[in-house]
Amino acid sequence: MINDIIISAKGLTKKFNDFIAVDHISFDVYKGEIFGFLGANGAGKTTAIRMLCGLSLPSAGKASVAGFDVYKQTENIKKTIGYMSQKFSLYEDLTVKENIRFYGGIYGKSNQFIKEKTGWLLQRLHLENEADKLVGSLPLGWKQKLAFSVAVFHEPRIVFLDEPTGGVDPVTRREFWNLIYEAAESGITIFITTHYMDEAEYCNRVSIMVDGRIDALDSPAALKQQYAVDSMDKVFLHLARTAQRVDS
Repeated sequence: MINDIIISAKGLTKKFNDFIAVDHISFDVYKGEIFGFLGANGAGKTTAIRMLCGLSLPSAGKASVAGFDVYKQTENIKKTIGYMSQKFSLYEDLTVKENIRFYGGIYGKSNQFIKEKTGWLLQRLHLENEADKLVGSLPLGWKQKLAFSVAVFHEPRIVFLDEPTGGVDPVTRREFWNLIYEAAESGITIFITTHYMDEAEYCNRVSIMVDGRIDALDSPAALKQQYAVDSMDKVFLHLARTAQRVDS
């Protein structure tokens, strides 16, 4: 991992009237890192991600993503990142190939780039025979792997993954993480939320949000040592028990 800061947040805050959804969080993420962003439902994860993706302006604090300011350069941020939501994010009434071409075009890639990389991607995912099938007809696991591949198709510097493996079987989850490792090795920074604590073990570092604050941030090994437990699930439960709210 190269210690170049690619995401930086200092006192980042988001208020909705009197409700503080994200409460003065501070952290850095490094280039090529797999950074786990964890927290129970209502902790403020999604709100924080929306600010980092340039979709929601902070109420206070500072943050930059790939060197761009989250207040003033949101369009630059959107062009620099990839994003995969927890709900399936491709068009089910388009074919596999049409989805790839569509998203490649959105990010301004040339026809030659799209053509060459589409062929490579279909081969990489073993979807050559499904290229002209509607995405809606694919099994969930294939959809999720395709959605991730499309999210990094334009070679972003950072990809945000919001619970990308929800609902898929253990074998597909392992295959999905192989794709994540490959992306990280190519220099793409992975910013991921997950409810599977075994997946937290795969991250270089993990932050855990509670009631809008970051209450823990370190490597999985260091966090387990700090809380004298043998799994990230136990670390998470220890912190989650202190939560006071249920909505973010």
